[in-house]
Amino acid sequence: MTEAGTRQRKTDPPGPGDPSAEDGSPRRRRPVRWKAICVVLLVLALLGGLAWVLLGSRLLVVRNVEVTGSELAPRDRIVATAGIRLGVPMARLGTGAVRDRVERLREVESASVERRWPATIRIVVRERVPVVSVERGGRHYQLDRHGVAVADTPSRPPGLPTLSAAAPGPTDAATLAALDVLRRLPDRLRGRVAGLEAPSPESVTLRLSDGLTVVWGPAERSAEKIRLVDALRRTAAGRSARTIDVSSPEVVTTR
Repeated sequence: MTEAGTRQRKTDPPGPGDPSAEDGSPRRRRPVRWKAICVVLLVLALLGGLAWVLLGSRLLVVRNVEVTGSELAPRDRIVATAGIRLGVPMARLGTGAVRDRVERLREVESASVERRWPATIRIVVRERVPVVSVERGGRHYQLDRHGVAVADTPSRPPGLPTLSAAAPGPTDAATLAALDVLRRLPDRLRGRVAGLEAPSPESVTLRLSDGLTVVWGPAERSAEKIRLVDALRRTAAGRSARTIDVSSPEVVTTR
């Protein structure tokens, strides 16, 4: 063979079956595809295992229910109302539905439900706070700032002022006006209120523990009325008065 033929053979490109074929040949691409397939299968297996642990296994299920923030509502009643079935997978529990059921309790103003992994559900309760009591049918009902009955007892609860209204409740305008007046009072005055009368939203009257009656009128202009009461109580006429009428701040009268 000539020297030119030898050089020709050495420089010929490798054929399709040549092991020295360049990258991108079918033989080189096949291992890359198998690696990608193996990675995908591994990821799918991991996701499937995780889903089984969360949703189908007995490893992460509800075993305990905790309740915090409850004083008026008994813990057992909150748990029963929540309707949480022990043994249900933690991830499957509908926390929103549990919250809605707990918030139907009259003592509860709001609630939140938390997952405490691996096996505990915590119910955090914010209870309604009684601010007045109302007597009806021989029972004393405690109303919160929205006029919702929180609890009832056979005797008057100590420490709460009484409310007299025609139809006390969360939809009664006179009740809401009286509660609004009470809410706006400063602590030094609110703590002395023994009773409220609200025959109408425009005719709220306060009965103080020292015997003074304050004819308040509507809830509007409360800040101005508070200043007038404080100023009158610092005068001799105000200290001796049994009734102060600030329903019309422009014309204040005492009796």
